[in-house]
Amino acid sequence: MSSSTVPWQLVSQSSLGREGSSGSLVPLEQDDINLEMQGLTKLSGAAGSERALQEFLQESALGTMDDHLVEFSEALRTVARALRSVAESKAHALGEAAEWKRKYEFECLRNLQHNKGEQSTFDVNDEDSLMTTSSENSVQELKLIRLRNGHCCGKDDICSQEILKEKDANSNVPNSDQCGKVLFTLAWGVANEKSRHHKHDVVSFESGNIRTAVRSSKQIILEWDSPPQSVFILTKPNSPPVQNLCNEMARWLKEEKGITVFVEPRVKKELSANADFNFVRSWESDEEILHLHTKVDLVITLGGDGTVLWAASMFKGPVPPVVSFSMGSLGFMTPFQSDHYKECLQTVMKGPVHITLRNRLQCRIIRACENEGVGDGQKKTTQAYHLVLNEVSIDRGASPFLTYLEVYCDNYFVTSVQGDGLILSTTSGSTAYSLAAGGSMVHPQVPGILFTPICPHSLSFRPLILPEYVTIRVQVPLNNSKHAWASFDGKDREQLKPGDALLCCMSLYPVPTACEEESTHDFLRSVREGLHWNLRKLQSVDRLRDGLY
Repeated sequence: MSSSTVPWQLVSQSSLGREGSSGSLVPLEQDDINLEMQGLTKLSGAAGSERALQEFLQESALGTMDDHLVEFSEALRTVARALRSVAESKAHALGEAAEWKRKYEFECLRNLQHNKGEQSTFDVNDEDSLMTTSSENSVQELKLIRLRNGHCCGKDDICSQEILKEKDANSNVPNSDQCGKVLFTLAWGVANEKSRHHKHDVVSFESGNIRTAVRSSKQIILEWDSPPQSVFILTKPNSPPVQNLCNEMARWLKEEKGITVFVEPRVKKELSANADFNFVRSWESDEEILHLHTKVDLVITLGGDGTVLWAASMFKGPVPPVVSFSMGSLGFMTPFQSDHYKECLQTVMKGPVHITLRNRLQCRIIRACENEGVGDGQKKTTQAYHLVLNEVSIDRGASPFLTYLEVYCDNYFVTSVQGDGLILSTTSGSTAYSLAAGGSMVHPQVPGILFTPICPHSLSFRPLILPEYVTIRVQVPLNNSKHAWASFDGKDREQLKPGDALLCCMSLYPVPTACEEESTHDFLRSVREGLHWNLRKLQSVDRLRDGLY
């Protein structure tokens, strides 16, 4: 039994052991399970945090990418708006250019039809019908006429001037005196380098930025399309050396160059005694002088600045290029030396050559009608006007009393002048009477009008330089009993009575003078050599510094 019991017990014990163990193992298994669950929880928590971290990083990356995309899209929209604005501005500019071109072609075609005198079935004032019915032949003929008459060819060159017709319809000038004009072209020179490209606009406002056009080191260069065919020689009177040089130069121009030579009637009369000078030409009436610029390609002066002023006064409109040889006492506008006139003239006629555009003042006197017997409160304008290259001066004349003048600038009252008078000068005349009255020396190509009082009755009355586009009116008050006198380049004096006024503005026709080197160099050299500007005796300190002792 024991044996059987033992196994049973054994079995029982083992079963009990299993039960006991099972009873004691239950909590162990639960702890393991709890541990496993905690581990799984931790693992799952770690996995969740990792996923959260990844999601957070992904969200952060997406948020950053979204911010960059927003900024990039804003930048693209800004660029698109800028491009759209540029495109609209360009389209607007092209539209305006096309409109102006269409209007210009319309005017040219209408003038062409008017000049041809054709009887058309359409109205020449109707733009649409005229532009529609204009044929290609008319357009080509218009271009040829435009080039033949000296209009701009449409290239980047600066056309010199509009060549006037050789004979006016109402002119009585004989055809035998007509000579073909030689055309020339003007170009800009920047830093002593010639450039055909030029810009008419002075101020540019591209992209909303205002800036001025480049103007530094810019000169004007003349180029002949063909060699000059005619010259006009003006001489200083009562000077045997000048007369001898004129004879020699005229013979050389005719025999060596085959150029037609014009002289004044006074000079032609002196040369008529010699049969060798029958080739020289002149004029017989004042009406022919008005058309002299259509016959002459080049003007040559032999004398000083006074001869240049006389030459400029002979042309009431366009002035041909002027070559001035120094044969006077003082010359600011005569850069060429007469000893080498052949080399100088060959250089000028061959071209290209620098020129200085010397502006002129156009002056007109307006008379009070009460002085003319017309009536009160009205004025009468004189028909004749004066063109001055240096200055117009208004002074008290022989009166011992101070002159009293009222000055207006574009109808705006500026000041009253009490003193000996007033000078209105060009920049070319800044080294003449204006300089003696205390004005400043100004480069001749600076656009402006010098306003210089003569011995004013006020120490604070200083000279001014006004812009070239203004119109100045100098008037003698009606309640003033004193008269004034106006002189134009030192001649043609006219009296200004109470109520009279002098209108002064810049002329459209400058005087182009040839330069020996270039405009600024010639101006500074004339100031140093002619006026001995800043010339002083060397002191001992200067001599020691220069090594003279």
